[in-house]
Amino acid sequence: MTESVLTGQITTSSDRPKVQKWMRLLVWKIAIATLLLMAVGSATRVMNAGLACPDWPLCYGQLVPTQQMNLQVFLEWFHRLDASLIGLSTLALVALSWWFRKELPKWLPWACLGALGLIVFQGILGGLTVTQMLRFDIVTAHLGTALLFFATLVIIALCLTPYHGTTTARKLRWVSLTAAILVYIQCLLGALVGSRWALHQCFGGSQLCAVMNSHIIGVVPATFATLTVVFMAWRTPALHPTLRKLAWVAGGVVVLQVLLGVATFYLHLQVEPLTVTHHTVGAALFATLVALTTLGMRDANSYAQSNR
Repeated sequence: MTESVLTGQITTSSDRPKVQKWMRLLVWKIAIATLLLMAVGSATRVMNAGLACPDWPLCYGQLVPTQQMNLQVFLEWFHRLDASLIGLSTLALVALSWWFRKELPKWLPWACLGALGLIVFQGILGGLTVTQMLRFDIVTAHLGTALLFFATLVIIALCLTPYHGTTTARKLRWVSLTAAILVYIQCLLGALVGSRWALHQCFGGSQLCAVMNSHIIGVVPATFATLTVVFMAWRTPALHPTLRKLAWVAGGVVVLQVLLGVATFYLHLQVEPLTVTHHTVGAALFATLVALTTLGMRDANSYAQSNR
């Protein structure tokens, strides 16, 4: 029995599902905010607004630069605001996970601490992005860390979700993990292309074409691995309905992503909303594969427990 910080009442073991439920909801809210953060970050880069606020962490030395506010300044300012809110929310998540640790799984406080470490590192990279004048390797690492933080939140949320596996996803989990890794690498290559303006330079003066081509070639293994996940899910009997739905979602999203990539390429990045959508859908595809892998691992654990 413990005392609740929210109600001041005594909680018992029967309250554990409730505590886990609102912790899970908090994690999902932070995850959604993170996806929005990456979308706004993409819009900031596409609109050449990465240095719209010349200083950091303030913007023109102010919390809200009302006099200098325009679309570019707003994008950069809002990107920082969203990042700050996510950081504070993650800090609250850590505090709550330790306060209610008796009602929560033992791994949760440590997982939340890991997520906090990623978001702190992400904030440092965000500051360096401005102070180092959008250096391409820092910009790429900035996105890579954001994706890892996003994946961590998805894993935490799904591990807090009630799930009864059917013990049929032992092979599927490894294929989906491979697909998730390939999509992550592809996202990093896309960030490298964007941060170095490789597409524009290749079309304009045949420079950095190797960088651009690496991203184009990377479409093949990432797409093949994702479609293999779909095929295996279709061919696996008695697969958990959630896993099957996630596989079909991943298949639909990867097809959409390829179409968006082709359109972005042939339009030479001239349609900003299309480019932002391409980046955001890539992050969503990565999260879908991470979710499928996580539940696949839980499914395999169910198999191991059933054979004890």
